[in-house]
Amino acid sequence: MRLPVVFILVSVMIDAMGVGLIIPVMPDLIREITGEDLANAAVWGGILTTVFAVMQFLFGPVMGNLSDRYGRRPILLITLAVMAADYVVMALAGSIWLLFLGRLVGGITAATQATATAYMADISEPDKKAQNFGLVGAAFGLGFVIGPLLGGVLGEWGTRAPFWAAAVLAGANAILGYFVLTETVTDAIRRPFDWRRANPFGAFKSLKQLPGLGRLFAVFFLYQVAFFVYPSVWAYFGQARFGWNAGMIGLSLGLFGIMMAIVQGGLIRIILSRLGERGTVIYGLAFDVVAFGALAFVTSGTLALIMTPLAALGAVITPALQGIMSKKVGDKRQGELQGALTSVGAIAMIVSPLIMTFVFAEFTRSDAPVFFPGAPFLLSLGLIAIALIVFLLPSRRSVAA
Repeated sequence: MRLPVVFILVSVMIDAMGVGLIIPVMPDLIREITGEDLANAAVWGGILTTVFAVMQFLFGPVMGNLSDRYGRRPILLITLAVMAADYVVMALAGSIWLLFLGRLVGGITAATQATATAYMADISEPDKKAQNFGLVGAAFGLGFVIGPLLGGVLGEWGTRAPFWAAAVLAGANAILGYFVLTETVTDAIRRPFDWRRANPFGAFKSLKQLPGLGRLFAVFFLYQVAFFVYPSVWAYFGQARFGWNAGMIGLSLGLFGIMMAIVQGGLIRIILSRLGERGTVIYGLAFDVVAFGALAFVTSGTLALIMTPLAALGAVITPALQGIMSKKVGDKRQGELQGALTSVGAIAMIVSPLIMTFVFAEFTRSDAPVFFPGAPFLLSLGLIAIALIVFLLPSRRSVAA
């Protein structure tokens, strides 16, 4: 494998690790800095996660368009260098506002997946692009799994250790890129920067132009909000309910990520062949109703650790739903559909942490009417139940040409 390809894949993996790496230590780190209890620490955790997601959403198109103008190489190298410095700042942070600033900058620097994918497209032969995009997706998935596992292990060495590790990874990859990355944007394909193309809200205009999909977009949004309960509150929930440390939280999230990869990479084909796309969505939503209900009330840490990877068996909903929606639009509008789905998913990722951590805090405060750390999972159960009802409603048959 060529070194530039290695650099791109590692960059994407580090982007994916950015959130997961620090999830296991965030409850203890926020409490250490603020002196607050776990409930208030969760609220701050939701705010930090949302800030990160907002910056990724706003700056993803900006980074892609800047790379079209100034080249892939400088954008990738600069963002990696800033990312490394940002992790150092967070490793030394002594106030919540410095952590807030760190997550804000981190969200911007992590918004480079589009640039990395564009570089991969630039260096790929036409008949090799699809498989190389698959490598990018695999690297992202690997980062999603490695992040929490590594964060949990390093968390045993202190709340700052994962940040130092992330800084070293980003810095080392920036150095590698400086020596091996060649520029692929030539004057023949370079185009001027245009803020209209960099508008992250542009994809929402597509929603009005894709008739007959409103109900399915609603199902997709509800599912995404419910699903993000895992990264939003799992670390706080594990500590409040089971007394888990960073290592156990990282292990549980890693197991969940591994099972998700197995489900979406292999098991979904079997399920689709048996149930079809519509049946698969119904199965996934019904399964998640049961999974969220079980997680809401489980009191045994061992049982929760067993249930966590099993909960990923419901992770067939998004691919099956995308398949249904893809068939409802014309061939010329597939990119438009995927752009709209990405935007809707990004908004769900922004609002979910705020909602889920607020609910967790309300039911774990010292003056809470009832101590119930599983409340966010009960909320997710309700959202999934609504999504299932909406999905089962009769719809008009129409195709957007």
